[in-house]
Amino acid sequence: MEPKVTIEGGFAEVGAGAWLMGRGQPAAFFGSAVRRRRKGFLVRDRQSLDLVETSSAAKCADARRPFLTHIPCAAPIHAVSSKVLVAPASARAGAQSMKVIPMSMRSVLCVTEFGREWVVMATASRTVRLQVEDGDTLSVRPESVVAWTGSRPTGFCPKLGVWDILLPRGPRDLLLHFYGPSVVWAEGAGVESRKLKVGGRCYGA
Repeated sequence: MEPKVTIEGGFAEVGAGAWLMGRGQPAAFFGSAVRRRRKGFLVRDRQSLDLVETSSAAKCADARRPFLTHIPCAAPIHAVSSKVLVAPASARAGAQSMKVIPMSMRSVLCVTEFGREWVVMATASRTVRLQVEDGDTLSVRPESVVAWTGSRPTGFCPKLGVWDILLPRGPRDLLLHFYGPSVVWAEGAGVESRKLKVGGRCYGA
């Protein structure tokens, strides 16, 4: 039987079981909630998600990210790990560190893949579901990306120089290109873009 989740009043409620939860979750629970840190170099999302075993009902919510989106995993879902609120532990299929800029550790996205059941995402603003048809391209700011299906996106910056890769600031006008057919969930952008003063190029991640 597929684990169930109920979303009401900004909280996602789950029952007894093993769950992947964001740091600091659950916010409230009955009975016990045993947190187990996941270890290992290959567990890429261990800094964002914990394994939590609950004996009864537990409620998850994040005050900094109050908007919840329930995504059923009819197809493999690639979700930004830091925005995952709760999902069945059995739904996780793997995780990876996605370099938006090749050969650079700047703007790296930690992504968790869910291959079955569902995942609840928590975001700072409301999300939109965008259908990308075959042959179409969708551009999304990295901080706005929540989750997607389909092929891996590629990075793009209108103007990029060597210093933008090496300096801590990183590029200021970075985009991710998603190619159809796919579905992309995005939230509002909270970072102002700035023009770069150097020449650039298009590149793949």
